[in-house]
Amino acid sequence: MLNSRQRAQLRGMANTYETILQVGKSGISDQTIKQVDDALTARELIKLRRLETAPESTRETAEFIAEKVGADVVQVIGSKFVLYRQSKEKIIKLVK
Repeated sequence: MLNSRQRAQLRGMANTYETILQVGKSGISDQTIKQVDDALTARELIKLRRLETAPESTRETAEFIAEKVGADVVQVIGSKFVLYRQSKEKIIKLVK
């Protein structure tokens, strides 16, 4: 679980990140979950986007994916959301 300082740190870092995955009208598939899991393993922090045609809200999409891959929802703004999951290598050094 992230505290407010860690969440703020990750939000600041995510500002410069590009969106790497999109969730569209077909919703969240097993393939989407696998891609998110792989991306989190490699990067720890990723930004995703929910298209207008997606069946769920952005918040619901973010929370569902985070639960499936064991990640934290860092931020949800409009159609974009940011997920974080610490890897064994600890690429990102979080503040205490």
